Amino acid sequence: MKEGWSLTPLGEILEKSEEWIDINPEGRYKQITVKIWGKGVIERNEVTGAEISGSKRLKVKAGEFIVSRIDARHGAFGLIPDFLDGAIVTNDFPVFIPNPSCILPKYLDWMSKTRSFIDLCVAASEGTTNRVRLKEDRFLSMQIPLPPLDEQRRIVARIEELATKVEEARLLRRQTEQEINATLFGAYKKIIDDAQWLPMEEVAPLERRAIEVKLSESYPELGVRSFGKGTFHKPALNGAEVGTKKLFRIEPGDLVFQIVFAWEGAIAVAQEKDQSRFGSHRFLTCVPKRAMATSPFLCFHFLTKKGLQDLGEASPGGAGRNRTLGLKALANIKVPVPSYEKIIWFDDLQAKVDALKHLQAQTATELDAFIPSILDKAFKGEL
Repeated sequence: MKEGWSLTPLGEILEKSEEWIDINPEGRYKQITVKIWGKGVIERNEVTGAEISGSKRLKVKAGEFIVSRIDARHGAFGLIPDFLDGAIVTNDFPVFIPNPSCILPKYLDWMSKTRSFIDLCVAASEGTTNRVRLKEDRFLSMQIPLPPLDEQRRIVARIEELATKVEEARLLRRQTEQEINATLFGAYKKIIDDAQWLPMEEVAPLERRAIEVKLSESYPELGVRSFGKGTFHKPALNGAEVGTKKLFRIEPGDLVFQIVFAWEGAIAVAQEKDQSRFGSHRFLTCVPKRAMATSPFLCFHFLTKKGLQDLGEASPGGAGRNRTLGLKALANIKVPVPSYEKIIWFDDLQAKVDALKHLQAQTATELDAFIPSILDKAFKGEL
């Protein structure tokens, strides 16, 4: 530990708040909850006193430190923000007042976002699987490394300076992605401006490759994420697990629809990594006719507002699993068919955009890892 720092029990820097108030049935109250993994304190709802069970609640103040008894081991704690000053919580959320002569609230807030602080809360929790709770006396006996106040101010200022730069980088990445998407959609609109619209059965007919299931073999399944998020791999099923369920082989290049959630963008192009994967009857595979269209172009179209609207209309029923894309309805959906040369040009543009997005995703991962790295160094006295 750095010279001048001391290991200090939390009980010496935190005083438990006991500001209980009587609930007025005619009053209105903001109730709060705490998100896990250091994501902060938020308003849960605003209710009348008559809607609250029980006659008392704990009133919180801005700058106090709140902890979830149930989810402290999952990082559910943080400072009460200004806009929730005066809100109320139940006894499931003990609230503590930081001692200003020992610790800055913001220093505590940043420290609480570290893995080491979460581990501290894990150690202070006990109970059975479904009844694990934070034990206050054990929590308050835990020690944290504590520098002098001036050093705390310097550390907080440095963390917030770097955190601001990280957030600016995230904002720039989001803006860049929006501009890229706008450019790509503009190119799509341009090439379909004078295109003819033909039914899917004439452009990319359904192609189903039913297989004979054998008890002695295994069948790795393919899944399709909603909102155009691509394919993913499910665990393999053995023949006995498949039972009487029909399976269909999916090949790279197929345009794949998950019929239960096609209306919310469960559409993807099968990739080379998806070779030798299978799908149940809930997965429809279409193969574009040669020199007429491509799966990447059609996938892009179906993920536009117009494409999703058409899929929604072809998926009758209520919400969720009651909405199923019909085979005939899909075959009758009309799609734009510009010249094949334009489609190939657009696919090349899509590929370049996808490569750029992949780089951005790597940057986002690096940014996500940057703050934890900063905090780790900060509370070891290395920042």
